[in-house]
Amino acid sequence: MPGSVNVPDQVLRQLLEGNRRYAAYGPTLNESPRRRIEVAQRQQPFATVFSCVDSRVPPELVFDQGLGDLFVIRTAGQVLDKAVLGSLEFGVQALHIPLLIVLGHQRCGAIRAAIDVLGRRGVAEAEIEYLVEALAPSVERGKLAGGDVLDQAVRAQIESMVVRLKRSPILAAAVEAGTLKIVGAYYNLDTGVVELTVE
Repeated sequence: MPGSVNVPDQVLRQLLEGNRRYAAYGPTLNESPRRRIEVAQRQQPFATVFSCVDSRVPPELVFDQGLGDLFVIRTAGQVLDKAVLGSLEFGVQALHIPLLIVLGHQRCGAIRAAIDVLGRRGVAEAEIEYLVEALAPSVERGKLAGGDVLDQAVRAQIESMVVRLKRSPILAAAVEAGTLKIVGAYYNLDTGVVELTVE
């Protein structure tokens, strides 16, 4: 793939093909002892996945990728903070990863909890309140969109994170140079299929 003029698009196709394999047949991950030895001294992931912590949405399984293939960062509801942004920027600047995908999912528990707390005008315990506050704008957008508030809020959060990431000077410069693509995607828990929502 290195040297290709459309590396980000090729990587995106590779991930979506992996998801189709996963949804149709189950994972075929490369996690063999040989692969472990191959990546032990040096990592060269080809895609970054910024996703939710939900145990039902492990990116390596969802995209049918093995050891060393993905650079994965997970927070509840894809909440972005300085540590997360710095990690994402590191992936692009130091590892030259050509694709960054923000992956939200159906029936997100973190966003559902935020909807519940905001709906009763309450305050969540300890640092969970930080998550509620961070998710509040997407919850409000979800309400304004009509239909299923949770589903609309999940999609709003995906879009919001893509927009925010494109404001990072490091990421924006890579996008402008054509060496990085940032996309948003939605994972359906029922079918196992990933749908692109923001390109």
